[in-house]
Amino acid sequence: MPLYDYRCLDCDHTWEEGHSTQAQVQECPECESAHVQRLVRRAAIHAKGIDAHAGDGRRASAEQLRAKWAEETPKLRKKLLAKYGEKALKAMPTLNHDYGD
Repeated sequence: MPLYDYRCLDCDHTWEEGHSTQAQVQECPECESAHVQRLVRRAAIHAKGIDAHAGDGRRASAEQLRAKWAEETPKLRKKLLAKYGEKALKAMPTLNHDYGD
């Protein structure tokens, strides 16, 4: 059952309530006002690129991590090259090593 945050528009009381997605809160538990607002505390994040986990979720084998590194390193290197130039990249040894082996 999902948890939702609410705020009363009359008394400014905030609370958390668990219920189905279709159910609506009827009134404030403090002042019993019907003027309540559901709050959005945080949005869902869709990780892409280097931020995305290798393997299944957070658990990845060494092979999956190597494959993720081999996939993302050239993309990162290209972005850094465009922004900072070849001289700056030579100072970053991890971007100059082939981890695909």
